[in-house]
Order: sequence, then structure tokens, then C-alpha cells
Amino acid sequence: MFRKVVVGISGGVDSAVTAYLLKKKGYKIQGAFMKNWDLIDESGYCSGEQDWIDAQKLCRQLNIPLQQVNFVKEYWLEVFGNFLADYNIGVTPNPDILCNKHIKFNLFFKQAREKMGADAIATGHYARTNFGPFLENYDAKSKVHLLTGLDEIKDQTFFLSQISSEALRYTMFPIGGMRKAAVKQLAIDVGLSWFAKKKESMGICFVGKRSFQDFIAEYIESKPGDFVDFNTGKVVGRHKGIHHWTVGQKAKIGGCLRPYYIFQKDVHNNVIYLASGIDNPLLMTDMLYVEKPVWINMPTQLENDVWNCEFRFQHTKPLVPCSIIATDDRGDHLFVKLDVPLTAITPGQYAVFYKHGECFGSARIIKPGPSMVYSQR
Repeated sequence: MFRKVVVGISGGVDSAVTAYLLKKKGYKIQGAFMKNWDLIDESGYCSGEQDWIDAQKLCRQLNIPLQQVNFVKEYWLEVFGNFLADYNIGVTPNPDILCNKHIKFNLFFKQAREKMGADAIATGHYARTNFGPFLENYDAKSKVHLLTGLDEIKDQTFFLSQISSEALRYTMFPIGGMRKAAVKQLAIDVGLSWFAKKKESMGICFVGKRSFQDFIAEYIESKPGDFVDFNTGKVVGRHKGIHHWTVGQKAKIGGCLRPYYIFQKDVHNNVIYLASGIDNPLLMTDMLYVEKPVWINMPTQLENDVWNCEFRFQHTKPLVPCSIIATDDRGDHLFVKLDVPLTAITPGQYAVFYKHGECFGSARIIKPGPSMVYSQR
């Protein structure tokens, strides 16, 4: 049923092994390299140019055609533009989730299916579906479920939590059932050792090797303001702009008995409030409010009752049991009560919901609930 597969080639080991496995399975493969960032930029550096060279090298070695698809304009509008807008109002976005939602599993998916003649697409994400790594269990009448990757550390369902079920239905994740070490070893075994040894890209591509504060200063005007100790009301330092900081981040202020962390940002008055000590109850809460969720599969329990599941808002952190309640009949907003208080829940980030190894979807965090220091009174 699925004969032609367009595979996203990034130039890294994960997509290299993905392409190899698809080729070995006998699929008709078309490689596609997504150009999302214009490299002729100010003073920054993005690995995209070298990645494009590496992608060509891979496809020559595997003898598969490769096409570059340009989404620079769309990426700027849908991802980078929203990224800047959020930082400008003191909110911390997640560009990786936005890129998967708007670019990879929307524009790229549609181009592959509608213009490149693909029966399905494939990516090197560490994720799985109930349809199998090569859609071998595909059932047109069944729902598709997004399942966590075998490698719990590399699992990327967090970043896929806003994609549509339609795109997921026609997506293969050939390495989702493998661990990273096994992927690298396979690359070495089949003559793709160059990709196994290549340094893995970390962080946001368009930031490159610059510090984030240097990068963001190139796009948003710095407006210096005060760092204020929330408990005492005293000014303890100066910041260069609210957009340079995120909730929970350590503030570099000398001469303090205990380190300060970002507690709240007052955008109107350009003040950043600090809490002393990472264990400060001000930084912790066991509840939050989120906007209308994107469900890959909507839990039926939410229609009439409370849904008990698991939550995370940072992909490297353990899952925390929680209860979700819809705050209106349409389910446009949700209230999330955590079983365990967490530190630095950040507006603009995503609450991602899991149960029994399945990622059901996610919702953008509007605001955290009261700090534990207040709820304990």
C-alpha cells in the first residue's frame, strides 16, 4: 500500500539510518532536505549549509534522489515571527514544537503527498505509532496513536505533541523502536560511520553558536529595568530587557548569599521579580491553566468528567501525575492540577499529556497557579 516514501533528510545520523532502513525494506525513496532558515543573515551561524552537504553525501551513497524544499518564508511567519512576538511580551515559546506543527508535519507533509507523489513520509524522530515503524499495521478504520520511543532519554513525542492525527497517520518512524546507541552502531556497521561520528546539533538552529542573549538582542530592542527581590521589594540589580530572561532561570547577580531565580516578569513596568534559592516555594506550584489543547486523540473522559493522566512541560523532566478539568463547555481552556508541585512552570511553554506510554496532545500554558508559599497559608 505504501510504496513511495519521502524521507526528511537532515544531515544527521538519525535521518541517515532512517533512509537506510527504508531503502533496505524496498521502498521507493525520495529524500527531502528542508531549508527553513536563510543562512545569509546578520552575524550568526546555522549548521544548515553543512547539513545540506552531508545530506547530499548520504543520498549519493544510498543512491536515492534528493530534493531541497524551501520553507524559509513560511518558517519566518509561522515559527520565528511568533517566537519573537512571544519574547517581546515576556513569554517563553518553544520553536521546536511550532516547527513540527507548522512546517514538518503540515507544509512538508502536504508537499510530499500532493506534489512529490508520496504515499507516506518518514522522519528520524524517536517516536512510535500503533501502525508500526513502517506502517505495516496500518488500518484505515482505526485511530492512530502517538507512542513514546523505546529510548526514553531520546523520546521526541514531546515535540510532536501538536501535530495533526492526519499527518501522523501517514508518517513512518523507522528508528522509534531503537535506542540511540543502536542507531549509531548500525550506521557504523553499514558504512555510514561519518554520520555516527558527527556531532549532534543541540539547541535552536537559528541561534547557532551565539549566546541566546546576544542573539535575541539583534531582533528585540533592549529596555533596561530593575531586578527586584519579591520578598523584600528591594532592587538588587539591573537587567537589559525582559526578553533576555525566562521564569526559573538563574539570574547572575553578585554578592548574594543565595542565588536568585526569575520568579515573575512585569512587562508593563519592565520589572523582573526574583526569588532567592532554587527551592523557594515562590517558584513552585501544583496547578496551571492552559489554552485550547491540540489533541492527537481526545480523551473521552474530558467530555463529562476529570481526566487523570501524566504531565510534563520540559521534555527532559520526569512525568508527573495530574488531573485535567475543562473550564468551559467547549473545552477551550483547561485547568491542570498536579500531584507533585513543580518549579518554574513557564507561560508560553507547552503542557504535554501522556497516559500508558501514549502522547495524547498538548496545550500552551497561559499561566501557573498560585505559588506554594500562598497555597500553604
